[in-house]
Amino acid sequence: MAETDRIAACWNALKALDVPDLRALFEADPGRLAAHVVEEGALRFDFSKTHLTGEALALFAELAEAVDFSGRRAAMFNGEAINVTEGRAVEHSAERGEGKAASVEAAREHKARMRTLIDAIEAGALGEIRHILHVGIGGSALGPDLLVDALARSADRYDVAIVSNVDGVALEEAMARFDPACTLLVIASKTFTTTETMLNAASAIDWMTRAGVEDPYGQVVALTAAPDKAIEWGVDETRILGFSESVGGRYSLWSSIGFPAALALGWDGFEALLEGAAAMDRHFRHAGPLENAPLRAAFVDQYYARVMGCQTRAVFAYDERLRLLPDYLQQLEMESNGKSVKADGTPVDGPTAAITWGGVGTDAQHAVFQLLHQGTHVVPVEFVAVTEAGDDLDPAHHQTLLVNCFAQGAALMQGRENAADPARAYPGNRPSTTILIDALTPHSLGALIAFYEHRTFANGVLMEINSFDQFGVELGKEIARSIEQEGAQGFDPSTMALIERALG
Repeated sequence: MAETDRIAACWNALKALDVPDLRALFEADPGRLAAHVVEEGALRFDFSKTHLTGEALALFAELAEAVDFSGRRAAMFNGEAINVTEGRAVEHSAERGEGKAASVEAAREHKARMRTLIDAIEAGALGEIRHILHVGIGGSALGPDLLVDALARSADRYDVAIVSNVDGVALEEAMARFDPACTLLVIASKTFTTTETMLNAASAIDWMTRAGVEDPYGQVVALTAAPDKAIEWGVDETRILGFSESVGGRYSLWSSIGFPAALALGWDGFEALLEGAAAMDRHFRHAGPLENAPLRAAFVDQYYARVMGCQTRAVFAYDERLRLLPDYLQQLEMESNGKSVKADGTPVDGPTAAITWGGVGTDAQHAVFQLLHQGTHVVPVEFVAVTEAGDDLDPAHHQTLLVNCFAQGAALMQGRENAADPARAYPGNRPSTTILIDALTPHSLGALIAFYEHRTFANGVLMEINSFDQFGVELGKEIARSIEQEGAQGFDPSTMALIERALG
């Protein structure tokens, strides 16, 4: 059988399976929990409250073989140009020591340079630095923001502000908190041409100049894969931290883009983050299909998106320190896998990425869980929780948080009948996955983020798409430039009217 026929046969067989009742699955199989839990380091992945059966998992394992998942995974770690539309390798794992030897060594050299600069800053070589103003957008902001918010809240090192929005309100708010004479401006842009980032950077320089900073450019660090552009902009070569072109923006927090997190955490914390991710890399490379947490998660994703037709996936972090995780995953998953053609350019023959959304528990329970429990949409839910509390208050706070997290998963599956009052009935049989982390540390967060990266890659392989280009963001940028240069000319009547009304 040709591989294309074999792939189609796997999908057809999966779609032909009866959708079981979750409650019945547990009743029929006392060993279900053990068969659907994967433990890796400090992370426990519980997939038991999903509709996947042994038969479905066997078909997914066959699908993974048919699409040459093992070969594609090896090609990525070997540094082959698997980003076929841009002719690039995909080497974010090399930033944490897993990949082609030459790329790993290059990443080590970049890290050594970053550590040298951090040591110099800590020693006062750039003056009295108390504040870090980091400007970037997309992966150049979302990753560092997640790391700093999750891990550096209690660190007494630097005040860090991550500004991404070109809306001046965001930048003004950050600048109002800082003393410009004691501020390090960090500009993160892979190309060093990103419109929003460079405008924010120029405004920050102007703020420092107006405040009387004698040499504002002497308080600038550039994080970029285009050092020549940074030098041309005015950054001294000694304060430019490079990274490889083969590291994509939304996968770049492990590279020099993680500089503000390394400053906020200290170098030991940043190294622990890398080590946690490397541990997940090794798990992903070597575990079999059914023991492989990222691949098992991709099987779940594909089941609900392609087999059951669920259009969204909800992620709820039951830990305030992980409140930015859903935002981070939106870019990682939807920019990577929101495609309509396969890697060979032919149309996809089914849904691709689900719409990722979510929030933080317990806030979300009082906002969106009504729809999850009683609405007409079936939404696969993912809960992320941490066993060890992140606060020193009465333990009742964290106990209540965890109890609510576990209760929501149980309620989604269990439901409750109420023939006398249908408005108070819960259908149940609604799926969820729970990721339980022993303690939120740099090591465990590194492993968690790497898990999501590999899950995204695995989904792309199963769908036969290229997860590593993002041409979908370009058209709007081109039109914005056209409006700035030519005004309301040549557009549809609605767009022209908006331009004329708002911009004159």
